[in-house]
Amino acid sequence: MARADNPIVQTIYTADPAPLVHNGRVYLYTGHDEDNSTWFTMKEWRVWSSADMVNWTDHGSPLNIASFSWASKDAWAGQAIYRNGKFYWYVPMTVRATGQMGIGVAVSNSPTGPFTDAIGRPLVSNGQIDPTVFIDDDGQAYLYWGNPDLWYVKLNADMTSYSGSPTKVQLTTSGFGARTGDANRPTLFEEGPWLYKRNSLYYMVFAARCCSEFIAYSTAPTATGPWTYRGTIMPTQGSSFTNHAGIIDFNGGSYFFYHNGALPGGGGFTRSVAVEKFSYNSDGTIPTITMTTNGAPQVGTVDPYVRQEGESIAFSSGVETEAASEGGRNVSFIDNGDWIKVKGVGFGTGASSFTARVASGTSGGRIELRLGSATGTLVGTCTVSGTGGWQTWTSVSCPVSGATGTQDLYLRFTGGSGSLLNLNWWQFTGSGTTPTSAPPTTAPPTTRPPTSAPPTSAVVTTSAGVTSRSPSVPPTTPGTGACTASYRTTNSWSGGFQGEVTVTAGSAAVNGWTVRWTLGSGQTITQVWSGVLTTSGSTASVANASYNGSLAAAGSTTFGFLANGTATTPSLTCTSP
Repeated sequence: MARADNPIVQTIYTADPAPLVHNGRVYLYTGHDEDNSTWFTMKEWRVWSSADMVNWTDHGSPLNIASFSWASKDAWAGQAIYRNGKFYWYVPMTVRATGQMGIGVAVSNSPTGPFTDAIGRPLVSNGQIDPTVFIDDDGQAYLYWGNPDLWYVKLNADMTSYSGSPTKVQLTTSGFGARTGDANRPTLFEEGPWLYKRNSLYYMVFAARCCSEFIAYSTAPTATGPWTYRGTIMPTQGSSFTNHAGIIDFNGGSYFFYHNGALPGGGGFTRSVAVEKFSYNSDGTIPTITMTTNGAPQVGTVDPYVRQEGESIAFSSGVETEAASEGGRNVSFIDNGDWIKVKGVGFGTGASSFTARVASGTSGGRIELRLGSATGTLVGTCTVSGTGGWQTWTSVSCPVSGATGTQDLYLRFTGGSGSLLNLNWWQFTGSGTTPTSAPPTTAPPTTRPPTSAPPTSAVVTTSAGVTSRSPSVPPTTPGTGACTASYRTTNSWSGGFQGEVTVTAGSAAVNGWTVRWTLGSGQTITQVWSGVLTTSGSTASVANASYNGSLAAAGSTTFGFLANGTATTPSLTCTSP
């Protein structure tokens, strides 16, 4: 198991994968099978993301049954899509008023949410499930769904309404394969459609013949047919009597997502999402794909010299995640012997120290830094003391020796009995030259930070010789408008640095903001996230992104940036319309 990367999530059971490529990352939308389920007991949907197809960041649950006032249960298989600067997530649930399944649509300004009910009622409701959504090259959007039938509507440009009436697809054996032994269902189509287009050919991938299901597909010259059955993609396998597929192209490769029952305690009602890389045949057909424990190959490497979220994981043992008081999520329920694997960490010429953001409501424990496996070469050990609470955060550091080249990094946790500590993020310091403009490999922050600006850090060496970090107050410059802005340097290296700016509204709410400052000698900004950059000469201006411009009174948001040059503390000016 230590060498496996499938299933890609181990902290909970996941099902019904729906991948979406956006701005250089893969966002994965899944269902959540509750522990010890004996039915499809699902109360929420979850979001994950990755830039390299192996280390997946947990973004929690931005949508659940309670998000829809008209729904009562069954957060089953859905799919999200991007359009008009927003993300639309189509999900099936039981309609409280009728007791039958209906499909709702939620909307968000961010791929990781939060999502809200877009229309306050089901978009369609005929008792059937498993929506898939697709936007054609001419801008026409289609929503397909169904079990036992297959239906579609043409969505309007607003993505929350449709034209005409729902159309029932005529399921023929030539279009969807022949099933034997069930006169009521003569074709192989069962459920879980996934519609997409490649090279002018439309693909309808679906779960075939229950039970146990396999994954099959059909193709057509248009988004509405006529369909021709093409055969099996993934034969029946994997300790789950259902399967559900999603297919994307990312960074020059093609990827097939599915679910199985491979985790301990897994089965037909406790499933787990996995992924395989594949190549289309020269005629556009899809080869037979077999489940593996290896999973997809890594795209690139992880940069350890920028902040990495603890919940960005390739594989793990024993840990869970939870919402963090500092924003985002943290790794939790860490016991003695638990570990986290981060695949393909590019240490380069070597690391000299390691820093982690930690909390402990008990007496703490230790973080062992090992290479290759959970019992591999030990290159450093950080001691974590009790902090007085599971969300009372501090930073601890320790020396590192022998971490060079590209390695699989294991954070192994040791200590006494019960929960030891929580982990928010980690970062190494290089002993040699690090890249001058290395962008972060974790997702840009999409959750609102605390209303006070995050502290900078001052290095303190304790009597035990352990280097830790104590908070200090970041500089704040009053703005000329109704907001203020504060700055901190979060990382620096030879030739470059990383910074964060927190924008805080005054006594009244603001709707939009801009922060300006003068760049120092030799400074150039190479990347900004959670904001929109413009420059004029040596003046940098960052305005809000679409999802973080409205701030309540005393509310705040944070954007980050990478820059070439030497870090300095700028004088910031914040203005609001």
